[in-house]
Amino acid sequence: MLNISGLKEGIVLDHIEAGKSLDIYYHLGLDKLECQVAIIKNARSNKMGRKDIIKIEGGLDTVDLKVLGYIDHTITVNIIKNDKIVEKRALRLPHKITNVVQCKNPRCITSIEQELPHIFYLADEKTETYRCQYCEEKYSGN
Repeated sequence: MLNISGLKEGIVLDHIEAGKSLDIYYHLGLDKLECQVAIIKNARSNKMGRKDIIKIEGGLDTVDLKVLGYIDHTITVNIIKNDKIVEKRALRLPHKITNVVQCKNPRCITSIEQELPHIFYLADEKTETYRCQYCEEKYSGN
């Protein structure tokens, strides 16, 4: 059995869909941090079969929960202090995301004005549909 040492202080992102941890790692900019980050891929899970886990040393300010909620709002965020889980946070789909995805509409103002932020709002929570704030283009992950 593989043993990854515990965290004295930090956060653990749990219940990540198997194989998605590296996407999350780069979307959250964890590659740019100086702290320790452990990625556990394909861990056994009674609930999910297989899952990924990311352990991040340091405070909650190292992770943008809005970005994480957009990527996968079923992830559990465990906050660790003094080697113990002191809080579990459930994520939600954010109402607005900025510079996480880009509008693919060639007529959108963001295609012309390069310095404009790419802002999307949650148009339909049931279908998890996001639309561009400027041109109303529906975002599709392709």
